[in-house]
Amino acid sequence: MSQWSKCDIEMMSLAISLAEKGRYTTRPNPNVGCVIVANGEIIGQGYHIKAGGPHAEIHALKDVEARQLQQQLPQATAYVTLEPCSHYGRTPPCAKALIAAKVKRVVIAQMDANPQVAGNGVRMLEKAGIQVDVGLLTAAASQLNIGFMKRMTTGLPEITIKLAASLDGKTALSNGVSKWITGPEARADVQKLRARHCALVTGVETVLADDPSLNVRYEQLASVQNSLTEGELQQPLRVVLDSKARLTADYKMFTIETPILLVSCVDYPAEVKQDFKSHVSFITIAANSDGRVDLHALFTHLGQHCNSVLVEAGASVAGSVIQTKLADTLYLYQAMKILGSHGRNLMQLDDYQTMDQIPDVQLTDCRRIGADQRLILKLNSSAN
Repeated sequence: MSQWSKCDIEMMSLAISLAEKGRYTTRPNPNVGCVIVANGEIIGQGYHIKAGGPHAEIHALKDVEARQLQQQLPQATAYVTLEPCSHYGRTPPCAKALIAAKVKRVVIAQMDANPQVAGNGVRMLEKAGIQVDVGLLTAAASQLNIGFMKRMTTGLPEITIKLAASLDGKTALSNGVSKWITGPEARADVQKLRARHCALVTGVETVLADDPSLNVRYEQLASVQNSLTEGELQQPLRVVLDSKARLTADYKMFTIETPILLVSCVDYPAEVKQDFKSHVSFITIAANSDGRVDLHALFTHLGQHCNSVLVEAGASVAGSVIQTKLADTLYLYQAMKILGSHGRNLMQLDDYQTMDQIPDVQLTDCRRIGADQRLILKLNSSAN
């Protein structure tokens, strides 16, 4: 549509704000918001709250019903941040629900890349005689579901690396001491970052050295607690790269009974496997030329169900993800500390000899988090 009205823009903006409320709970489904308007007034609104539950359009239509305003639906416009689904999954098609409600018009911010939808929702609506306009605030809406869209089009999830370093680019002292480089505000921000991801990937050396839990700590989510109960919080799948199958069930992370995936290049011994509880699963992936887990194969496997993956690992794994050109984004928490030239380096990368060999990095956001600085960088990669 060449020209959008002020009402169109305001209502889609509201729909996008509604969709954002589901950013911690909808995975692996996309975040979607819907606002239904008749005669310039909102008669219903809703958003997708949780995978397996009603989609945004259904919540909005139920809101119309709760307000007893169904008689206005034939004059109504539904503003939806993502093309209404047209297939039967765990819930019926939203396009059919809008048709049954007899809405007059549907405005869509972004088309769905899911092959099961991908234009079918629009065609279904138009075939029913409903006016469909596409492309309002597409750029803003697309930020809601970057990982979902990437997974639908490439089979790979959105891959983010999180690192924390001193001003001189060190992650720990030479003796391995790293607690705490960053302050409490930065560490709380990392908890929110974890909560937004489907999976969290680390390396076995991190587990052996630090014995971390690698879960989301609800008590550190601060303002998120206002809209998310501890029971609603979805813990990310914890993934450990353990190419030589060295881990045992004695580490702290295994005492927290949320899903863990141990990835190795050889099978764990049967007598070791039997010590793990049922929340721990195993997968064997062929080794690359260095004898380590093939990262492309790993992320392809995770892409079957995960929209987004956060890599929180040491210099070797972080460097490998960048070196293989699989990373999309880097979150760097920079502490106002200097750890010295013998401290541990941020990443292990190739010995670049020319400037055209170095990774293509673009700063997209920089802000102060407590006493520290958080940089968000886009990694432009041909592999993505």
